[in-house]
Amino acid sequence: MRRRLLAAAAALVLAVLGSVVLVTYARGADQRAMAGMATVQVLVVAEPVAAGTPVAELAALVRTEELPAVAAVPGRVTDLADLTGQVAVTDLQPGEQLLAGRFAAPESLQTPGTVAVPEGLAEVSVLLEPQRAVGGRLVAGDEVGVLISFATPTTHATLDRVLVTQVQGAPAPAVSGAEAGTETASAGSPAPSASLLVTLALPVREAEQVVFGAEHGTLWLALEPADADLEGTEVITPGNVYREDLS
Repeated sequence: MRRRLLAAAAALVLAVLGSVVLVTYARGADQRAMAGMATVQVLVVAEPVAAGTPVAELAALVRTEELPAVAAVPGRVTDLADLTGQVAVTDLQPGEQLLAGRFAAPESLQTPGTVAVPEGLAEVSVLLEPQRAVGGRLVAGDEVGVLISFATPTTHATLDRVLVTQVQGAPAPAVSGAEAGTETASAGSPAPSASLLVTLALPVREAEQVVFGAEHGTLWLALEPADADLEGTEVITPGNVYREDLS
């Protein structure tokens, strides 16, 4: 019986020693592997970053870490200067590596068919029949004049150089250069039959005028190319509509 107890104790001691040796060897192997592995510096998100955050604001939201090269994600950012002028296109969470693919120029995030709203301006949308919106030929980026008519009756070119940021609805079909000389094209392109929703960017004080005109009168938009003559306008009434010189 004593012999069996001694044998069992000896086996237990050997098992413990074997485990210690195995763990020690494994740890040593990890250390030897790390010692022979190249490391690189990466930028890691330290604080939550919301989509749309400019790169100029990231310095306080990221930190530099040193990782084994095999753990570095392809496309990682090593210098914020490489992203100058860009913004985050998605939310970034703490712990993730900073990747160039998560950033883009602000203009690339703009919804197709729209243009960016200049700083300080508001947007207002008006539903217009095609004839009140230059036959439906307006596109985002155009500049228009806003004419307001009331039942008094009066009409006035109230606003000039108003930026169109979006046009929703069926635009008039474009006529190609080859078609421009045909008899069909000379008769004019067919206009859209449905109303268009035109969004304008303008100061709030001018948005008030547009809304008032839409609520209590009628609006017309005039396409204003760069060389359009915007001088000499005044409130038109039955008493002066036939004057040859309105200046």
